[in-house]
Amino acid sequence: MSTIMECRDVTYQYPLTDKPTLKDINIKIEQGKVYGVVGENGAGKTTFCAVLRGFAPSFFQGELKGEVLLEGKNIVEYGGDISTRIGYVFQNPFTQISGVKDTVYEEVCYGLENFGVPVDEIDRRVCEVMKMTNIESLAMQNPFEISGGQMQRVALASVIVLEPDILVIDEPTSQLDPEGTESVFEVIKAMKEKHKTIVLVEHKIDLIAEYADEVIVFKDGRIIANGPTEDILSDMSLLDQGVNLPQVAIMCSKLKEKGLPLEKIAITDKEAVKVIEKALKERK
Repeated sequence: MSTIMECRDVTYQYPLTDKPTLKDINIKIEQGKVYGVVGENGAGKTTFCAVLRGFAPSFFQGELKGEVLLEGKNIVEYGGDISTRIGYVFQNPFTQISGVKDTVYEEVCYGLENFGVPVDEIDRRVCEVMKMTNIESLAMQNPFEISGGQMQRVALASVIVLEPDILVIDEPTSQLDPEGTESVFEVIKAMKEKHKTIVLVEHKIDLIAEYADEVIVFKDGRIIANGPTEDILSDMSLLDQGVNLPQVAIMCSKLKEKGLPLEKIAITDKEAVKVIEKALKERK
């Protein structure tokens, strides 16, 4: 796959702070992949997302050293068009909702209206995206009078409708119950099937294990590991760095230490069942 975004020697420091939040970030984002971004609180994950989208330093100010490139071009050169190339979904959907529209349908239309898209095209795209995100029944409701999970899907729809090449999604389920979490990840799954490039910050590591192609691990503002999801989330040494790993991976590691001949450390429940059953048969 080809590289669609790249950070080259990126260091970023917020205004009125003593030290950089991001330090010497070098990473290539390949087109069509889902990247899970993990690490302790305060490790720099949200700031990394803000830098990828161009909010830091354009909105947050501060000092950025190095380059953030989109298809080989510095993102500052895209100007306002960047919102049609990189969609950003905030952790809190209240931040995403404009507050100037009375219905969910109008809210999803809002971005397209700002870009002067023809009315017929707006209606077609909005109806398609509302169906994809399962919010058709909410069309005439006030976006601030629906549940948190529904509001997060509206926030996703308002970004997806712009048809960006890249989606940067910052902890979309942090305030949601299991049902709301499942509904949001159904949307992420649909976008993955459309081969969108997704950068996803998520503390629920089992979801990262299931959906991400690669994982980027942050600690103290630096990337300390990155690579294929299976390799990263089966690396028990990351526990010493405060990284949350799937419980099933930890279990498999302990079983292997006890002598069960597992061919690998599984990172999902489904995979664990297969490797454990196979190891038990070989042991007989």
